[in-house]
Amino acid sequence: MKAVDLLFGDLASLLSHVIILVIVTLMFVISLRLFLDRRKKGYMSMTFSVIFVGIHYLLKIYVLLTALDTSLTAYVLLMLKIVSFVLLNFGVYQLYNRTHRKQYIFFYGLIIMGFVVSILHFSVPQMYSGTPQQVRLLQDIALELYVFVLIFLCFYMIPPYIGQQAKYQWALTVFFLIQTCHLINVYMYGNEQIWLTLAGNLLPIVFYFLLFILLFDRVVELMQAIYNSSITDGLTRLYNRKFFYNRVSQYVGRHLPISILFSDIDNFKKLNDTKGHQMGDDVLKQVAQIMKEEAEECGIAGRYGGEEMVVMVTDPSVKMDAFAERVRSRIEKETIVTASIGYSKYKNGVSAEELIKQADEAMYRAKTTGKNKVVKYA
Repeated sequence: MKAVDLLFGDLASLLSHVIILVIVTLMFVISLRLFLDRRKKGYMSMTFSVIFVGIHYLLKIYVLLTALDTSLTAYVLLMLKIVSFVLLNFGVYQLYNRTHRKQYIFFYGLIIMGFVVSILHFSVPQMYSGTPQQVRLLQDIALELYVFVLIFLCFYMIPPYIGQQAKYQWALTVFFLIQTCHLINVYMYGNEQIWLTLAGNLLPIVFYFLLFILLFDRVVELMQAIYNSSITDGLTRLYNRKFFYNRVSQYVGRHLPISILFSDIDNFKKLNDTKGHQMGDDVLKQVAQIMKEEAEECGIAGRYGGEEMVVMVTDPSVKMDAFAERVRSRIEKETIVTASIGYSKYKNGVSAEELIKQADEAMYRAKTTGKNKVVKYA
């Protein structure tokens, strides 16, 4: 076996097709698993699209091994390339968006248009009487050029609606180079320019690898979103009560010097009753943002329930009286409400539940002795 065969010969093409099949198989497993778990149309579309890609490359391998190079096989391979390309891009779009009738009409219309263009494949032999090689080239040129139309349509219409735009555009750019190298090699060099052949073997691997990374990153994004939704409050985006309590328990279990700030918005029920729940939600978000900003460098903030928000301060150098007063002052100045705040410091023998309860009791004393003040647990 010569080294040149591994780079430019039929063996190189075969190796390229096999590598792509491996990548496509991994994409199929991921998209199918996502579809079975979440039952979303995007994962179903991606699953079907990689099935078409797999069929496309299995047929290419069969043609390569059997030397079955006919006009019909060339037509089938070209249509499979068009159909799989459109479905892949439709799948990518659906990974990030709900699809309505107009999106289905657009993408499936592109496939139908491909079949319309392919009429020329069957018309050329009746209209042109050149050599068999010339007829073959003319039969395929309309579909080959149509691939460029698909690339440009996807490049300009899909990226604004998806995440990972740069990755996706890089993948389409690689596919554009694949198609360009293919046409130049076939129509200008009779498929004998070895460097274009090398590009035709390597670039498809890059294209499908980029799509695999895009799909894998989307899975990671979904997992991260699911995890975040399980530990955060949907309205304020602060940590939820369960997560906050677990973190306090971890620190208390290791006897680390932490403090708990417990706040409650004053007259919040009256605000909801007089100005509506939307105003109440807006105020909760504003107070939560203040809590998050103040806790960013010294601990974590959470929503404990209703209008109650808490902070676990893990930095022992923070002076809690000044910290709590800064939070109270910002709430008073930056929102239309005030807050009563209590805080407590960890001492040996105190449980996580007791520590939080102490801060809650201090807050209650602030609430019942004038509101809009800070009280330390004593």
